[in-house]
Amino acid sequence: MKEFELKYGCNPNQKPAKIFMENGRDLPIEILNGKPGYINFLDAFNSWQLVKEVKENTGEVCATSFKHVSPTSAAIGKKLSDRLKKSCFVDDIEGLDDSPLACAYARARGTDRMSSFGDWIALSDECDEVTARIISREVSDGIIAPGFSPKALEILKAKRKGGYNIVKIDKDYKPDPVEHKQVFGVTFEQGRNEFKIDAALLNNIVTKNKTLPEAAKTDLIISLITLKYTQSNSVCFAADGQAIGVGAGQQSRIHCTRLAGSKADLWHLRQSDKVLGLRFAEGVGRPDKNNIIDIYLSDECEDVLGDDVWKQYFAERPAPFTKEEQKEYLSKITGVSLGSDAFFPFSDNIERARKSGVSYVAQPGGSVRDDLVIEACDKYGMVMAFTGMRLFHH
Repeated sequence: MKEFELKYGCNPNQKPAKIFMENGRDLPIEILNGKPGYINFLDAFNSWQLVKEVKENTGEVCATSFKHVSPTSAAIGKKLSDRLKKSCFVDDIEGLDDSPLACAYARARGTDRMSSFGDWIALSDECDEVTARIISREVSDGIIAPGFSPKALEILKAKRKGGYNIVKIDKDYKPDPVEHKQVFGVTFEQGRNEFKIDAALLNNIVTKNKTLPEAAKTDLIISLITLKYTQSNSVCFAADGQAIGVGAGQQSRIHCTRLAGSKADLWHLRQSDKVLGLRFAEGVGRPDKNNIIDIYLSDECEDVLGDDVWKQYFAERPAPFTKEEQKEYLSKITGVSLGSDAFFPFSDNIERARKSGVSYVAQPGGSVRDDLVIEACDKYGMVMAFTGMRLFHH
């Protein structure tokens, strides 16, 4: 297939629209089902690069959940704890522990379920039946993977009344080393960002504490590769083999850190006894449960707990999860990793990160205030590596 005509571009008024190869070669994809759109393909090609690179640099299968050309999370195929299974709504999935790929997608989708509603999925390996069964009951726009088992393809083709977007990519495809894009009729040219992100990138530890465990190295690699395909400015919190909070597309880095930190906090709080013990009213669907939990943990909790509304959402009225209780719960969290796509210009980013349990940091360095950022890390016993490489993505 040399080209594929799209219904429209970013918006319905942007016609004509298509994808094609400038050099006349065949596209590196097969469309097995549905008719993906312009933004679908932006998500597909960015997300595929992410999972491919995570697998190449960790040796583990990887899945990611994308929305509007940024990942909500990315994860490797580690088994989920019972708490995490329940938090991710996959505690009833038969065979989950036997499929690393299904574990990876369950983690990625379960990280920020509000943002992942209607996601684009990328898998590093052939989609199996267990992974397809998880996807089948989620609201999702489409998927890209290097292959699909016959049963997985059958399950996925039944989604969205038979219109679910399924794209197979040539896993051996390599793009040209120079890329082009147009803005306002002007063509931009640059070399592709082929910068390798692996454990060797974390060798320049600049803090007093230089003990960086292997698990933290993996989390930092996942964080940095996630940032490589996230709209800048961006920071990413990671733990337990997955991104747990992505702060994307903010002009101020501290706002990135606050956004990502709040998402990481919610990931932890969703695994608390108070949230796992919520008894929802009969008929409350999965997307609604996500919204209810989000409000329950927010300053607007009375919107679901009030005298006149709680019975709409709960079979039994839950006690509030107060801010003091949440703060106490989060104060016990440690071992979280934090990556940044550019240097931290002020130590306030470290102060905010500490509140979300960050123990390990990777960032390019190069700020005139690096000494203050290092000092803040030393104050809390954090380990910080300077990578020397910015990872802007636009």
